[in-house]
Amino acid sequence: MGALRLPSLPAILVRPTTTSRSPAIFRRNFPFLQQAAVGFSARSTAEVPTDNSTKTKTQDRVVTSRSQDFNAWYLDIIANAELADYGPVRGTMVIRPYGYAIWEAIQEYLNVKFKETGHSNMYFPQFIPYSFIEKEASHVEGFSPELALVTIGGGKELEEKLVVRPTSETIVNHMFTQWIHSHRDLPLMINQWANVTRWEMRTKPFVRTLEFLWQEGHTAHATPEEAEKEVLQMIDVYTKFAYEQAAIPVIAGRKSKVETFAGADRTYTIEAMMGDRKALQAGTSHNLGQNFSRAFGTQFTDENGLRQHVWQTSWAISTRFVGGIIMTHGDDAGLMLPPRVAPIQVVIVPIWKKEEEKSDVLSAAVNVCEVLKGAGVKVKLDDSEQRTPGWKFNFWEMKGVPIRIEIGPRDVSNRSVVISRRDIPGKQGKVFGVSMEPNILVSYVKDKLDEMQVALLSMATSFRDSDTEELKVKEETGATIRCYPFEQPEGTKTCLMTGNPAGEVAIFAKSY
Repeated sequence: MGALRLPSLPAILVRPTTTSRSPAIFRRNFPFLQQAAVGFSARSTAEVPTDNSTKTKTQDRVVTSRSQDFNAWYLDIIANAELADYGPVRGTMVIRPYGYAIWEAIQEYLNVKFKETGHSNMYFPQFIPYSFIEKEASHVEGFSPELALVTIGGGKELEEKLVVRPTSETIVNHMFTQWIHSHRDLPLMINQWANVTRWEMRTKPFVRTLEFLWQEGHTAHATPEEAEKEVLQMIDVYTKFAYEQAAIPVIAGRKSKVETFAGADRTYTIEAMMGDRKALQAGTSHNLGQNFSRAFGTQFTDENGLRQHVWQTSWAISTRFVGGIIMTHGDDAGLMLPPRVAPIQVVIVPIWKKEEEKSDVLSAAVNVCEVLKGAGVKVKLDDSEQRTPGWKFNFWEMKGVPIRIEIGPRDVSNRSVVISRRDIPGKQGKVFGVSMEPNILVSYVKDKLDEMQVALLSMATSFRDSDTEELKVKEETGATIRCYPFEQPEGTKTCLMTGNPAGEVAIFAKSY
């Protein structure tokens, strides 16, 4: 990433006193690590460190130490937790069932919120005429390097080349122009769950791939005030999701002009600090103004009978958020999933040595499974006999399952179970003698799931805050402004570069 010219920026500030939700600027010893320049689809075993000191072996799965090589650790977790695999085309990935289940948990929450805020789901074609992209000048300039084009179809050269959808503002406007005629047709608020293609040169599974999954909301309004209210409402939906579901303490704010979405007047973002202290743009909401409506002639007749161009917004969260969950909470043992987005919240591992113990242990395990399932807990009984209990412990820890329940012959006799929490390693996180009595067991498990949800957010917040303080940004860092936080400190602000009075606090970081 090229050097950032700072003199044009409004402010680079000293760190004031902040709350846990309003840190000002990333720490001065922030390690601006270079992004890996190789496509992840080409990674081979030769790229994995062979020094045993940087490895954690969990049965037959080997994981690079998170502290030694964060990028290698990340790739190892994705492979060993069975989240995704490499596609045959460089920079593409196959999302495996467990990884897709995390994405489904994200979808389920957001889909409800989108509908509660008045949006309807629909779908647009992924092939877009190239002429559509060209209509909005800054849009085509911003996306041209990433476009995938189709020039031949059915064995014949096409009269007009087609763009494989990088984003849908252009085709949405084409259709909005046909649907919107009067102020009575507004606001028009839709969302689609879709795939998009961007021909990235540097790729990283979930974080940056040639094709990824996302939702993209698009709305049209009669006034600029309505449009601005919409973009702020949606960035707030994303912020609440990050905090309440993913346990990620994001910073919400406005992007700089350089970082604003191509074709937008303003871009709002939620930025998260990952385990390597780099920033991840986790969701964006764009005020498009009238840029696209003027380019496409999207107009309506207002209450006074005058023709006006609509005011528009677009906003999105993608499968990149899965990568954010991995990099925020994972450790050397594997994933650590917040209970509210975990595909499996509780795994039950029955343990027996003698054949005569098997029947009673399995019967008790099945009963506990049914009790929890009936209470709405996402539970799995691992009663397979091909692996040892120890192997299963490590495997489900790698998958990030929040709670493990162990049931052995002695537990059956005592009508109790052993419960371990994923976020508290070793004996400290293990509790013996929890009653199998349904009401007691369900209450205990749900309480522990809630405690873990809170604990993960607390740990992530503490990590973020401990690595957030004043930073004198230099051109040579390669950092970019991630956002101007909504929660600005009060009092006099001074630019660190010039000493002149400053207007706003800016967040700088090297990003994914």
